[in-house]
Amino acid sequence: MSSSSGAIRVAEWLLRRVLVGPPLRAWLRLEVEGREHVPATGPVIIASNHLSFVDSMVIPLAAGRKVGFLGKAEYLQGTGPLGWFKRLWFGEFGGMIPVDRSDAKAAARSLELAEAHLAARGAFAIYPEGTRSRDGMLHKGRTGVGRLAVASRAPVVPCGLIGTDRAQPTGAKVIRPRKVTVRFAPPVDVAALEAELVKGKLLRAITDETMDAIAQRSGQVRSSEYAPRPGTSAPLG
Repeated sequence: MSSSSGAIRVAEWLLRRVLVGPPLRAWLRLEVEGREHVPATGPVIIASNHLSFVDSMVIPLAAGRKVGFLGKAEYLQGTGPLGWFKRLWFGEFGGMIPVDRSDAKAAARSLELAEAHLAARGAFAIYPEGTRSRDGMLHKGRTGVGRLAVASRAPVVPCGLIGTDRAQPTGAKVIRPRKVTVRFAPPVDVAALEAELVKGKLLRAITDETMDAIAQRSGQVRSSEYAPRPGTSAPLG
């Protein structure tokens, strides 16, 4: 291990175990249910509802392990102490996998990046709605989670987040002291679905079962429509 990688590991441990993890848990009064469904090691897909920017920090805390997720590449850019801290915060603590959103080909490779992360026995978080819910409803899931489950053979653990939208509403710069609950569900029985369905129907069935489990734990009202992308007036499907 090089001295630089060793320093990053020490800094990540300090952030997770001392400087950020415990204070953030206390600030959010974090309550976790069903953590036993998240394997301590090995590949796993954590499929969650998406209410706030802080979701990608709460999920690793609740899961008890580093969890990768896709994020804007610019979060890992920058120079000086601030740039170093952002890389440490988003890259090492949060486990972010950078995607250049301005590059259409790079963005299209997002599932490939997720597959590679799972192949390296990492945990990966995905938001099947595709974007944050602006109206608080749980929107129709996109089938990327099904594609990832079939391609990687990793278990899919549904996750319901409650309260993160109050802790950090859209546009808020700071995290407010609001109670947050994270509920993990048993893994989706992908093998049973594969025994009955193929291709598009299989991907939709995996996604729908995942969304059903998320709804049961988040308590959100379901929507049959896809969540609208930021800057659009109608859902994209």
